[in-house]
Amino acid sequence: MELKVIETPARTMARTARDTTFDELQASLIDYAGYVQDLRTTTEVLDELHAITTRRLPLAVLGAVRFPLKSGDWESIQLGKSAFLHKDIPDGWWEEYNVLARGRFRPMLFLAVSSMASCTWTETKRMFEPIGIDRWADEVALKYRMRDLFTCSVGGRWAVVFWSGKDLSKVLTPESRIMIFAAASFAALRLEQLAGPDPNRIGTRSRLTPRELAVLRLASNGAPSREVAQALNLSEETIRSHLKKAQMKLGVRNRTHAVAEALRQNLLP
Repeated sequence: MELKVIETPARTMARTARDTTFDELQASLIDYAGYVQDLRTTTEVLDELHAITTRRLPLAVLGAVRFPLKSGDWESIQLGKSAFLHKDIPDGWWEEYNVLARGRFRPMLFLAVSSMASCTWTETKRMFEPIGIDRWADEVALKYRMRDLFTCSVGGRWAVVFWSGKDLSKVLTPESRIMIFAAASFAALRLEQLAGPDPNRIGTRSRLTPRELAVLRLASNGAPSREVAQALNLSEETIRSHLKKAQMKLGVRNRTHAVAEALRQNLLP
């Protein structure tokens, strides 16, 4: 037996309102992508994005952060250089979060760095089921009436974060997530241009050469130096030299660490 949905006037009006909101959000975010390159300060970049999302959705900009070279390195975070906060975030949240984040597991940022996925905090909790001490970030957010967060991982180098007083898994449609992620990507690109290089962040150190990447790619498959040398028609001494240079550029201790870091930074296919 097929169930038919009765289209009432109220249902029609609600659907029309949702469609109109998305169309307006889409148009505004597309416009933002077109003019963000002309914005001259990091504050303007976040302000313009914040104005669009808060006008169409219960979604405010929290800020953006560049991923550190070393996973979990919170000590190198610097406001105005590697982290940028919107001026309208709840008073006191950053100060408390910054203190507690040192030396603690941060599920949202971990998921953003490891999977390059965009997700809400409510969805992250379902995957990680944080208990005990790992609930600290959730407890701090709720203390400041941040019921949910939406994190956009951009290029394996940035996280652009939004917050809301509502459960975003019930607010954000798949289509709106795509549009917000696209705008967040343009925002991150402009923030990186305005902020300049930071040696402690991913993507700002010396690039690996094609030969160094080739060596690491073969090493990531478990090939010993002898097989890597044969595959690239080079001597083992040259392979060791390429590995050493790659390790220095990546700031790691050994070959295994170099492969892991290159994979984390999305340098290897």
